[in-house]
Amino acid sequence: MAMHVIEEARRCLQCKKPLCRLKGCPIQTNIPEMIRLFLEGKTQEAGQMLFENNPLSIVCSLVCDHEHQCEGNCIQGKRKEGTAVQIPNIEHYISDSYFDRAKIDRLPDTGQRVAIIGAGPAGLTIAIKLAALGHRITIFERMDKIGGMMRYGIPAFRLPRIILDRYQTKLREWGIHFRPNTSIGGALHLEDLFMDGYDAIFIGTGVWRPNRTHCKGESLGNVHFAVDYLQNPEAYDLGDTVAIIGAGNSAIDVARTVIRMGSRHVTLYARRQRIAASQRELDYAAVDGIEIQQGMAIKEFTDEGPIFIPKIFDDEGNVIREEEPVLMKADSTIIAISQGPKDKIVNTSRALKVSDKGLIVVDDSGRTSIDGVFASGDVVVGSKNVVLAVNFSKQVAKAIDEYLKSKRA
Repeated sequence: MAMHVIEEARRCLQCKKPLCRLKGCPIQTNIPEMIRLFLEGKTQEAGQMLFENNPLSIVCSLVCDHEHQCEGNCIQGKRKEGTAVQIPNIEHYISDSYFDRAKIDRLPDTGQRVAIIGAGPAGLTIAIKLAALGHRITIFERMDKIGGMMRYGIPAFRLPRIILDRYQTKLREWGIHFRPNTSIGGALHLEDLFMDGYDAIFIGTGVWRPNRTHCKGESLGNVHFAVDYLQNPEAYDLGDTVAIIGAGNSAIDVARTVIRMGSRHVTLYARRQRIAASQRELDYAAVDGIEIQQGMAIKEFTDEGPIFIPKIFDDEGNVIREEEPVLMKADSTIIAISQGPKDKIVNTSRALKVSDKGLIVVDDSGRTSIDGVFASGDVVVGSKNVVLAVNFSKQVAKAIDEYLKSKRA
């Protein structure tokens, strides 16, 4: 592995205008500098640079959409018959080597407390950044372990759980308190946190309510939602034949998990002709033996399987006609058409402004309609990806620190 990474690093052209970073990376990771330091034997220095820019670098190196980001903009890959430098493999090797040595050089204790609601990518980023600035951090998480959608929404074969467990160990080392199995909006409300002395609150609760098809039969015993299934696949007995509604990356995560749990015939049904999933994920699905049928609009769920209305498209992708409904027999059906936010906090905090989709409304710095309450991540922008949540959360951490400084002043 190490030799392979070194060989890949040597292929980097050290471009003066690195498109891998400037155009490809949402968080502007300094990829050429990372590779230069690595090849000079300064792996720990490279790891520190990555961590300071992106506290979840080790995670992003595994789960980012690299073919549309860093790798997709690598000059080596744009050459005739060329292949892009495998940047994520290099980043992962460096970040993994560095992480257990990672330290936070904390500024002097400010005495100010910040409550972080949600231990997903946004919450972890805010917690780490604010802890380094000297603030006292407590993370409230409704589940028993940290990670949020990274743990309960991304399959373990893509993101090994040991990585998230290592983060949980480091949080204690960095002086960050963690309260598991604690749901704000249940026994505790936002007002209770302020009353107990928290100077600011951050909401990063993600999106855990599955989107519905609103078709008849969604409540049947052989129909499930993807966001529920991925939290604990071992709890489900799906049978040999499984139908999955949706064709995005998350739907493929579900399909590949279902295959690994023992089902033999798995089919993705896409409503449109265009497939939302990335080509890399489609390639993995093909290797795993997963079938994909396009132009299949769900009409109804039955005990025998889902009923679809097949659509016929012209060369430009427009629907020209619909055919008669058809039953696709399946033991189980999983609905994987994204998800939205739950409303516990909103229902117990009427002053918190939300959009018509239930997402928390914030300004460019993550400030909500309640003074001292900030938010970012999927609960603000909807179901996206880890690196976008981390990038915006870095800005929000700065805004929270400025807010706390103004309170001290």
